[in-house]
Amino acid sequence: MINPISIALTGLVSSSKKAEVAAGNIANVSTVGSTDPENPFQAYSAKVTADKSLTVGGTGSGVQTVVLNRNPPFVPSFSPDSPFADENGMVNAPNVNLDEELVNLKSAEMSYKANAQVVRTGKEMQDSLINALNHKA
Repeated sequence: MINPISIALTGLVSSSKKAEVAAGNIANVSTVGSTDPENPFQAYSAKVTADKSLTVGGTGSGVQTVVLNRNPPFVPSFSPDSPFADENGMVNAPNVNLDEELVNLKSAEMSYKANAQVVRTGKEMQDSLINALNHKA
């Protein structure tokens, strides 16, 4: 039998990772850096998540979320006053779209709530089954 609680737990972990990545992208949206790849002061490298189906302990399935660098991680931006600006006033800025990140955060929140409800419902079902078996015995 597939254990819905195990599957929902993988969903909780996945949702948490997605929220963490979106929050990191939002927090670092203004972290610019040099356009010179040899310069140690680089812009924040924007991240994305990708989901992968998996088998949990051979008894069911679930989801695993991996964190990847966004491609491209930076976009050129004009900021002549930045200490990292090149001779043309250009810096690398994180390739982050705030609207997209807010949607990702909200989606992760909704997914987390749904998976938490599955855990609660699965526990209630197991408790009901145990109570029914105890009354029958």
